[in-house]
Amino acid sequence: MKAAIVESVIGIFGFNEKNKLVDKVLFPKNAEAIASILGRIQHGETTDEALELIERLSKKGYNTFVFESEALSKLVHEKMGVDVEVEKPSAAGEVLRKNLGKIAVEVGFADKPDSIRTLIRDVSVALTRVGVKRAAEKRDLLIAQAIQALDDVDKTLNLFSSRLREWYGLHFPELNRLVEKHEMYLKLVADLGGRSAFTLGNLEKEKVPADKIENIVEAANTSMGASIAEEDLEKIREMCRNAIELYKIRDDLETYIDNTMKTVTPNIHSLVGAPLGARLIALAGGLENLAKRPASTIQVLGAEKALFRALKTGAKPPKHGVIFQHQDIHSAERWQRGKIARALAGKLAIAARLDAFSGARRGEALRAEFERRVAEIQEKHKQTPSPPRKRESTVRKS
Repeated sequence: MKAAIVESVIGIFGFNEKNKLVDKVLFPKNAEAIASILGRIQHGETTDEALELIERLSKKGYNTFVFESEALSKLVHEKMGVDVEVEKPSAAGEVLRKNLGKIAVEVGFADKPDSIRTLIRDVSVALTRVGVKRAAEKRDLLIAQAIQALDDVDKTLNLFSSRLREWYGLHFPELNRLVEKHEMYLKLVADLGGRSAFTLGNLEKEKVPADKIENIVEAANTSMGASIAEEDLEKIREMCRNAIELYKIRDDLETYIDNTMKTVTPNIHSLVGAPLGARLIALAGGLENLAKRPASTIQVLGAEKALFRALKTGAKPPKHGVIFQHQDIHSAERWQRGKIARALAGKLAIAARLDAFSGARRGEALRAEFERRVAEIQEKHKQTPSPPRKRESTVRKS
């Protein structure tokens, strides 16, 4: 015998093949509790109420159960070993939804049919809250926020560093061209202060590269910069120390992203690393959204403006978006990049689906397959492709 299992805001119901109610498990009369149960069902999780109803119906001789949710039917089959079918919408479900108020009164859940409308509204609001909470608990969204925060920190550091180079440059302008890295520049100013302190011994203590020390010492001795008061110099050094702390925060944030990516998206992490993987997740709006996108879309994520411009003007569409940051793409020859980007996007689509829906770890294998494909492309397309020949038009003589 078959029984249709249908959930509603008042409980889970079992109907026979003639769509007659044969058993039920009612929910507590509390919108938050109902929303919690329905939320689990919507996400394909089994609940005690559903298992209890199926167990009771099994004892009554029912051996096949019809569900409207494919995910829930699979879980019930795995947990209880019963035969299941999927029918959406089911005939029993239509009967329940059309007569919900009347059935609620018959089973003793409500005093009058109209009171169900208020309950449905309250449960809908509570379900929305549950959905928002579930979304906020997804760590892939935390990764997206973290990588955006890292980008913001980088922008801030670049602004700070540029401003401090100009500021300190009034006193020691030659240092700007001799020390390219912002972090080292800020550390030297914070630790040493005025240019008179840029001596051979002090620079060695600061671990400045040996090939630059002599040039910096000479520039300090012959600098064209203006003298600076101690109080002015101290303010610059204080700002440099603050910027250095921001570099420490950046390093911690980068480590956090790397560790979280290893846990949440191990396949993407193995394939393209943490920063690029996190940026793809942020651009897609989450791991699940990334997993649902085709490889062709992943290939141009981050290049939407160029893509729409190409569609509008008829220009050539972009061959890659943010994945251009990958070492194998941006270091490749110009004519090879599109093919390598397409290969990487295909592997990324697989990795994202594994991380979002499977949990299987194939990142290293995907990486090896991608590297083999890159080698094939580089071997096959060594030379610059010849431009296409223009076809000569022939004019018939009459």
